[in-house]
Amino acid sequence: MSDSRTRTDRRPYDALLLLSFGGPEGPEDVVPFLENVTRGRGIPKERLVEVGKHYFLFGGVSPINEQNRELLAALRKDFADHGLDLPVYWGNRNWAPYLVDALREIAADGHRRVLVLATSAYAGYSGCRQYRENLADALAVLAAEGLPELTVDKLRHFYNHPGFVEPMIGAALAAIASLPAEVRDGAHLAFTTHSVPNAMADSSGDPADPARGRPGGAYVAQHLDVARLIADGVAAATGIADRPWRLVYQSRSGAPHVPWLEPDICDHLEELHGAGAAAAVMVPIGFVSDHMEVRYDLDTEAVAKAAELGLPVARAATVGADPRFTAAVRDLVLERAAAERGEDVRRCALGALGPSHDVCAIACCPNPRAPRPAAAERPDHQEGPA
Repeated sequence: MSDSRTRTDRRPYDALLLLSFGGPEGPEDVVPFLENVTRGRGIPKERLVEVGKHYFLFGGVSPINEQNRELLAALRKDFADHGLDLPVYWGNRNWAPYLVDALREIAADGHRRVLVLATSAYAGYSGCRQYRENLADALAVLAAEGLPELTVDKLRHFYNHPGFVEPMIGAALAAIASLPAEVRDGAHLAFTTHSVPNAMADSSGDPADPARGRPGGAYVAQHLDVARLIADGVAAATGIADRPWRLVYQSRSGAPHVPWLEPDICDHLEELHGAGAAAAVMVPIGFVSDHMEVRYDLDTEAVAKAAELGLPVARAATVGADPRFTAAVRDLVLERAAAERGEDVRRCALGALGPSHDVCAIACCPNPRAPRPAAAERPDHQEGPA
């Protein structure tokens, strides 16, 4: 069995695409960006201005693009330092640099087989399939323009890779240490992620995957597994084995009559205060970087709620461009390349669920509105890791 982490053979791939959500970089970008995000939903412009108030509080600038620039630079440096000759490009779904432009650049540079790193670690429609739908749309544009055909594969979900989990354990410990000494031992852990409609959570994942069928579907099951890993790591480091923790949600949007995953982080803080908790540490396990939904929903709204309650609170950092995460990406690239060459590879994964599949089934994480073509998928129920 070959260990992909000791190799630098990236065949058959000749490029890596960092694919992210995108965000505005000035006040004049906010409404056009939100129009991109909500295209096809018929949301009036005045409503988008109201939605955009979070961005206007930060000068109309989302931190996500700058953080992706840092991750891009860190990946390129890590690859170069370890002899991995693989160019890294960057494209966004909803703002410049746009995905279709990044693929045009890749094609113009002569690359034909592309791996994609999406800045979303978990299964789910908005975190996986929607990225693959956007890839299919962009590839169709290139085909209509007569550009060379690209073969695009997406890296597997990395939520339980050690290079993603271990930095979050360290961040949780640092957040606990930032609390007043007298409340640290009694601080509860609140693991936060983006809320989604219950129906979307229940349909998340591959119907043939063993992780599917757990309460809440793959989306919730994967987050719970990561939360347990971090809670266990914190317990081992602090010697406090019974520190309470819970998976909670943030950033809900959409019609109020549609059930979404709960509890919301602010409601949870109220519950903790009412129960006499000494303090709370928010650990945003659902996010790769400290983008707007972390900076506003946690650092602004949730911190304000905690201050109103008189509950000491701290927020753990996200993984960002941590060297352990960039090393994990390199590991995933080489692992997938070796698998594509037909080699037997050791796949790194912590927790109870094991490594995710390499290629999503057609039935994975269905579009909640209407079926749409998606790239990087296989026929339903195909056997094997691919």
